[in-house]
Amino acid sequence: MNWSIENNKLERDFMFEDFKEALEFVNLVGHIAEEMDHHPTILLHSYKKVNIKLTTSEEGNTVTELDHKMAKKIDESLKPN
Repeated sequence: MNWSIENNKLERDFMFEDFKEALEFVNLVGHIAEEMDHHPTILLHSYKKVNIKLTTSEEGNTVTELDHKMAKKIDESLKPN
């Protein structure tokens, strides 16, 4: 797991082959966020890079177990079936 904690946020950068793949990943993370009712900050930049930041606002914008669970789900979504 390549997540790090910076400024009270669990954060990770992802690199994809192209814009389409990066956008599909953003949409997948969006579905996970809706399913968990926990919404990250997502930045798609440089056409194939995605940065995700997780924090729990209800807990004073700190990293909680919920953030770690979501990070794990995101990581699992990248594994081939």
